[in-house]
Amino acid sequence: MIYGAMKFSIGGPLKLAFRPWVEGLENIPAEGPAILASNHLSFSDSFFLPAVLDRKVTFIAKAEYFTTPGIKGRMTAAFFKGVGQLPVDRSGARGAGEAAIKSGIDVIERGELFGIYPEGTRSPDGRLYRGKPGGLARVALATGAPVIPVAMIDTEKIQPPGKVMPKLMRPGIRIGKPLDFSRYSGMEHDRFVLRAVTDEVMYEIMKLSGQEYVDMYATAAKRQIADAAKAEKDAEKAAKAALAQAEKQAAKEQAEKQAAEQAEKQAAEQRAAEEQAEQQAAEQAEKQAAEEQAEQQAAEQAEKQAAEKQAEQGTAGEAEPTDRQRSGS
Repeated sequence: MIYGAMKFSIGGPLKLAFRPWVEGLENIPAEGPAILASNHLSFSDSFFLPAVLDRKVTFIAKAEYFTTPGIKGRMTAAFFKGVGQLPVDRSGARGAGEAAIKSGIDVIERGELFGIYPEGTRSPDGRLYRGKPGGLARVALATGAPVIPVAMIDTEKIQPPGKVMPKLMRPGIRIGKPLDFSRYSGMEHDRFVLRAVTDEVMYEIMKLSGQEYVDMYATAAKRQIADAAKAEKDAEKAAKAALAQAEKQAAKEQAEKQAAEQAEKQAAEQRAAEEQAEQQAAEQAEKQAAEEQAEQQAAEQAEKQAAEKQAEQGTAGEAEPTDRQRSGS
């Protein structure tokens, strides 16, 4: 009932707004169990696929969606339960795999559709990555349910990472013919068989989606991308630090150069001032010497004049009795 209400309230508007196109709906059985194995491009894959099917599809989801505390956490849990998601604790790799397998088997035994993403996580770059051999193959071999390959197309373009508002565009869903693995019945613990079953399903998904196939797990690719991003960030940080150090060193050298130029300028100004002072002192000395020489010359001239005057007076004194003598006779 909850699933039907959620599908009506979400699936209807989703189909109306985005108008997803679908190919191969006839490959979905009207009744009975089946495993829908899909590529995984976007969080919205688990909404678009159930929206276009008449039957309920149950996917598995990480337990954190169901255990987050608070009002928001309870609302999130109610939403994921309403759209047919089953919680799986992914705290341990083996524990997570066993939980997913048990959940899948339970769904299949109820005669329902079980949805699973063999890649184990969303593709980090839109390419198709190697499928994990645990959940999908073991559920298929343990139950004998047919595996229906599904290709989600362009769902990652609706709301790329970092975008808040979704882009209104038409995603696609291409559903392939059911795959029968009954020939491997009872071999669900043979790792080579599990690998072969998973690879066959991934090959069919690749043909349906047209994606480039990468022979490595998406989780490893995400780690590589994260490591590369971290290395790039560290390199950028180191480059900025080196640039800052170089700028600091250049500023220091510039300051030292300016200080040296200022000191040289001050020394030159000091030398010029000293030379000017020496020149002024020399000119003053010359001027004083000239004044002393002029004073000396003036004194000598005065002495000379005084001597001449005295000599004249002496001559005049000797001549006066002679005249008196002349006047007496």
